[in-house]
This record gives sequence, structure tokens and C-alpha cells, in this order.
Amino acid sequence: MDTIRLDPKDTVVVASRDFSKGDSVEVEGLDSAVTLLDDVQRGHKIAIQDIGEGAQIIKYGYSIGHAKADIPKGSWVHTHNCKSNLGPDLTYSYEPVDDRVKPGSKLTASDAGVSRRTFQGYRRSTGKVGIRNDLYIVPTVGCINSLCDNIAANFKEAHPGNGSFDSVIITHHPYGCSQLGGDHEMTKRLLQDISTHANAGGVLVVGLGCENNQIDEFAAGLSCCGESEDPGEVIRDLKDGLVYDDARVKFMVCQESDDEYETAEQLLDELNLAAAHDQRESIPLNELTVGVKCGGSDGLSGVTANPLVGKFAEFLVREGGKVVLTEVPEMFGAEQVLMSQAKDEKTFTEVVDLIKNFKDYFRRYRQPIGENPSPGNKAGGITTLEDKSLGCIRKGGKCEVVDVIPYGHPATEPGLTLLQSPGNDLVSSSALASAGCNIVLFTTGRGNPYGTYVPTFKVATNEPLVQKHSRWIDFNAGRLLNESMDEVLPDFIADVLEAVNGKTTRNEDYGMHEIAIFKDGITE
Repeated sequence: MDTIRLDPKDTVVVASRDFSKGDSVEVEGLDSAVTLLDDVQRGHKIAIQDIGEGAQIIKYGYSIGHAKADIPKGSWVHTHNCKSNLGPDLTYSYEPVDDRVKPGSKLTASDAGVSRRTFQGYRRSTGKVGIRNDLYIVPTVGCINSLCDNIAANFKEAHPGNGSFDSVIITHHPYGCSQLGGDHEMTKRLLQDISTHANAGGVLVVGLGCENNQIDEFAAGLSCCGESEDPGEVIRDLKDGLVYDDARVKFMVCQESDDEYETAEQLLDELNLAAAHDQRESIPLNELTVGVKCGGSDGLSGVTANPLVGKFAEFLVREGGKVVLTEVPEMFGAEQVLMSQAKDEKTFTEVVDLIKNFKDYFRRYRQPIGENPSPGNKAGGITTLEDKSLGCIRKGGKCEVVDVIPYGHPATEPGLTLLQSPGNDLVSSSALASAGCNIVLFTTGRGNPYGTYVPTFKVATNEPLVQKHSRWIDFNAGRLLNESMDEVLPDFIADVLEAVNGKTTRNEDYGMHEIAIFKDGITE
């Protein structure tokens, strides 16, 4: 098919390949072909009827903006003739849809070919489940990033093949000192999340000694598994995510050590020994937590890769697993869809507050709410923030929204959880990992090599990207332009589960592991 029509109500379609002015293109639901009045690139939009000035432009069955001038049938529809509708806050009402995919619900026919209902993971003494046995070296302050690099290099030299671990990951960041109020707390919380993540078979937390983010306070915010006399307290802390095994998490302060390298070597040897006999075991899929996000999106993101990830989300939720969706600014203009998927009125209200509070964050800094999408998004065919958002939220499929959680806090409920975080690729990926996600499914149309500290599985929206940047991409969702979802989805599920079971993702193959921490204040 020349074009993709995403909903019968749409007044625009998406070009599946590049076209020239004068070409005739077939459109689903129209009796005759549409003659193009402009050149149109792959992923960009074509008007399939006359759209008058001021009229709404419909894609995905919803408005993505209004016409700035008359748009004749066959015209290229983009930033030159389409403008966002985003502005004042809206008034919302809870109008739940009936087709929500609920946790543990019956599998559909499209899932029938998938018999695997377990994965091979590591069950930790804390009760958490990981899919990697990595060693994390976590600096509490940016001053010692390079020192931590040296510590890691020494360990690798002494233990070829990373010793007992799959990978050695240093979580570089520039913070931990000279931060005030909420920024300091966000930094500390995110680093605590990393230190207690289930994908780590061992963690060395390294402090300098004089920073704001003091090791004693940092460790006091965690609960050591088995130390509490009150089992309810451990359960509470586990739900909060910040519980650890003291055989697997070690702390050191460089300024208090006569030889920080020697101290680190001793602690890492202890961790290496503790992890020596770790083995994968069969674990139900309902204990898997998956993050979903997009970056470097194009006009096909909402057509191929994001819907494919959404179908995986529905599959996992039917199995009782957890899916986490973030990038709150990329919900603007599509928030009512997510609100209609809320499990109850309380959750609906939490979604409303999530959206309003993030819009207030923009206003506090006097920034336009609809400034997104980026230049690369626009070059790829995305026109307005509504256009981007309606494609973005498709990564959650039709899963029931069961919870809304703050930045830095864990997803605990089976189903789809919304996480407070900005859309920035580095910050939002790190936030997903720190919400307890074992793996992040990251869709991209323009291409993005970034990987956070958990496996970051890249899903391309189009075949040319796969051919150009094969070292970045784990799966080609561009197949959906020529194949049905029923044909592609089983392969996608199988490939994701292979990664869950230990097959390295491309970011792991090339050692691409980074974090970024949300910052919202001044630095001293």
C-alpha cells in the first residue's frame, strides 16, 4: 500500500515511501487514487480531502492540530500549513473504554503461537528478580567518575571476562554535590535505585567524603534485607524498592581510605566471590518489568514500532507482568486516551494531576507547552506535539492504566504504570530503569545509539535505518509496512524474550551504558 490510514475518520494518511509531485497514490477507504500536489517524503502526511483554514486535521482518529490555511486534497501536510491546538488546560471527565487489556486477562488469538510463559532470570535474596548479573560501580558524586573508571579497569584486568559478572557498568553523572532541595534528593534517590536494582549481582557505592551526598546518609536510606526485626518494615521497604543484600552491596569512602584502589579491590573481590555461583532459573513472566519509550522518532514511529511495542505490552500485561510508560510531555495532546484507559476514577485523577503538574512545570519556567517536537522529529514527518504524542502513547497499547508513580519510585502493580519524567531520552530511560524495569524497549525512526544501565532494546521504525545503523538496532519493525501484525508480533516477542533470557542487546555489545538525572533547580 502506498499510504497508511490509521483510522477511518482520518483526513490525512502517512506516506509509506517517498513520492513526487504528480504521483497518484492509493488510499484505503477511497474509491480513487489521490494525485499529489507536492513532493512527499516517507513518514510525512498527505491530505486525502480538502481541509479548510481553521479546520481540524485528523490522524489516529484524533486532532493533531488545525489548518493554518486552506489545504487542498493531495497536499503535503506539515509545519507550513498545520498548527498545534495546545494551550490552556482542559477539563477532563472519566470516560473509561471497554477494550482495556487488564492484568492476567485471557490471551488473544494473536498470542496463541507463544507458548513460553516463563523467563530465565536471577531471583535475589531481596525477593526481586533480575535478568542480568552485572556489576555496578556507583559514584555518589561526579568528582570521582574517572577514579571509578580506574577501579573498574583494575577489576577487569584482575578478572578477565568480567569475573562472575555479565558486564561492569560505571554510572557516571555530574551531580552529588552543590545541589539544593529537590535536586539533591532526586540525585540521591536515583543512585539508591541503581544500587538496589535487581539486574545487579554486585554493587560498589563509592563516595569521595566531602560531598553533599554522604555515604552514611545514602546507606541509611536503604534497608538491608534480614536486618529488620519487623517483617512488615522489610515488606514496606521492598515495595519502595530500596532494599539490599549486604553481601551484594558494598560502600567505600575514598578520603577515609589510605589506598582507595586497594580498598576497592578488596570489596570487589568479595562481591565477585558472592556472585560466583549465581544461576538463572525459570521465573513466571508476571515477575518481569518492562519500560517502553521512543527517541529520535519519525512519522512511522506511531505506525510501526510503537504499535508493535504496544502489542508486546498487551501480551505481557495479560501474563500479569508490569509495563512502565513515561515521557510525560509526549502525552500532551493524547492524555485523554490514557485517561480513558485508567482502571478507576482514583487512577484517572492521578493521570489528570500528572499532566497538569507537568504543564505547570513548563509554565513555571515560562516555556511553551507545545515546543516539542524536535528538528529531527519534524524532518521525519512529525508535525505537532499532538501528532507525536498520539504516536508515542501507542507503546502502551490498550493496557489498563493501574498506577501513576513519582520520579525515582518503583512500579509495583501488574499492568501499565505511568511514570513522572520528562521526554529527554537519557533522563527518561534512566528513570525507567530506576523504576525497576529489567529492560527498556526503545523505538526509533531517526536512529539513536544510547543505552542506559539496563539492556536497552532498540526497535527501528523503518528498513533503511536498520541497513544504515545495524550496530544500533535489535529489531526491524519496518516489516509492518509489508507484513501483518500477526506475522511480526511472534518474532518480536521471541526476540525480546531472548534478550530477557540473556542474549545481549546492541547497547550491551558496544558497552553503551549511561545515566542522566533529572535536574530542576539551581547549583551552588
